[in-house]
Amino acid sequence: MANHESSSETGANHVSDLKVAHAVYGLQAASFVLGFTSIVGVILDYARRDRVRGTWLESHFTWQIRTFWYSLVWGLLGVVTLVAVVGYFVLVGVTVWAIYRIAKGWLNLADGRPMYADQA
Repeated sequence: MANHESSSETGANHVSDLKVAHAVYGLQAASFVLGFTSIVGVILDYARRDRVRGTWLESHFTWQIRTFWYSLVWGLLGVVTLVAVVGYFVLVGVTVWAIYRIAKGWLNLADGRPMYADQA
C-alpha cells in the first residue's frame, strides 16, 4: 500500500470515508429544505479527497463536488435570469438535475459501485 498503513487501519479509513460519502449525499439532499447543508458537504469532500484518491470512493467525492459547483453556478444563473422568465426554467432544470445526481450517486454508493465506468 502506498500510504504504508496496516490493513486494519486501512479498513477503518474505508468505513469512515464511506460514512462521509453517505453523509455528504444526505447533506446535499437536506439542502433542498435547509439551503446551506450542501456547503458543509462540499467542505467534507475537499477535506477527505486525498484519503480516497485511487479508490472507488474517489469517484463519489468527485461526483459530489461537481454536483455542488454545477448546481451553484446554474442556480445563480437561474436567479439572475428570473426577470427574463427563463430563470424559472433554469431553476427547475437544475433542481431536477441535482435530485437525479444525488439519487444516482447515493444508490451507486449503497451498491458499492463507482460513479464512472472506467473506475469499475
